[in-house]
Amino acid sequence: MAIDRLFEPLRDAALSAGRLRTAVAYPLCPASLGAAVQARDAGYIEPVLVGPARRIAALLAEMGVRAGELEIVDTPDEEKLAARAAAALARDGAASMLMKGSLHTDHFMSAVVARESGLRTDRRISHAFVMAVAAYPKLFILTDAAVNIAPTLQEKADIAQNAIDLARALGVTRPKLAVLCATESVNPSMPATLDAAALSKMADRQQIRGGDIDGPLAFDNAISRDAADQKGIVSRVAGDADILLVPDIEAGNMLYKELTWLAGAGTAGLVLGTRVPVLLTSRSDSMQARVNSCAVAVLYARACAASAAVSA
Repeated sequence: MAIDRLFEPLRDAALSAGRLRTAVAYPLCPASLGAAVQARDAGYIEPVLVGPARRIAALLAEMGVRAGELEIVDTPDEEKLAARAAAALARDGAASMLMKGSLHTDHFMSAVVARESGLRTDRRISHAFVMAVAAYPKLFILTDAAVNIAPTLQEKADIAQNAIDLARALGVTRPKLAVLCATESVNPSMPATLDAAALSKMADRQQIRGGDIDGPLAFDNAISRDAADQKGIVSRVAGDADILLVPDIEAGNMLYKELTWLAGAGTAGLVLGTRVPVLLTSRSDSMQARVNSCAVAVLYARACAASAAVSA
C-alpha cells in the first residue's frame, strides 16, 4: 500500500533502536498473539506473554511457533489478573512497554491506571493515533479518540503536550498542532472554540512546550493551505498540521473511523502519559497497524528514556 510507505522511516528507525521487552496481556486470539510474534520477528519487541500458559502454548503451537521460543508468564485464566501481572512487569522494570492482548479494554486500562500499578504520572493519560492518508503528504497524529470522553481545558493541555512529545520522538523537530473545532472563529456559544484559543495562548506562554499551537481551526483549514488562504487565515499551523486535537471523543472517534474505513488510512496507536508506552490495540486493527504501533512505541520509549537520563 502506497500510504504505508510513510511509516517506513519510523519502522527503520525503530529497528536501529533494537527490541524492547514488552509485556503482552492475555494474548489469546490469533490476531493479538500473531501481532506480538510478527513484531518480534520484525525486530521491534521481545514479547513476554502474560496469561494462562497452557492456552498460550497451545495457540503458539497452532501458529507453528516452537515451545520455549517466547517467554510466558503464567497466570490464572482471568483477564483482570493477567492485566495486573503485565502491568506489574512494567512497573518493576521487567518490561519496557505494555501491550493489550485479546482482553476487554476496560480490564486492561483499569490495570494501567490503578494506583498500585505505579504507571501513572502527573500528566493526564491520553491516546494518540499516528495516521497516513493518501491526500496528505506526511504522517499526522490524531488525539484523543479513545480515552478522554469530554476533556477539560487543563486535560486538553496535557493531551496536547503528550502528542507534541510523541511527534518529537518520531522526528518532528517543532510539531504543529491544530485545535479542531467546527469553525475557525472564536464563538462564546461554542465552548470548544474558547478552549482552542486558550490552548494557543498557553503555548505562547510556554505552558505547553515544544510545538506551535493554533486554534480554533476547522478541519479543512488545518490540513489545506488553500482552504486557509481562502479564509485569510495567517498561521504557522494551518494547512501543515502535524497534530489534530479534537474537542471530544465523539468527534475523534468518528474522524478516526472515517479516515480508516473510507480513506483507507494507515494507522498506529499508543497510550501516552504513562511511565511506559502502552499499546491499546483494537480487535478491528489490521496486522500492519499492530506492527506499526510497536515501531512507534519503541521510538517513543527510547525518547522517554533519553529524556529521563538528561533530567537525571
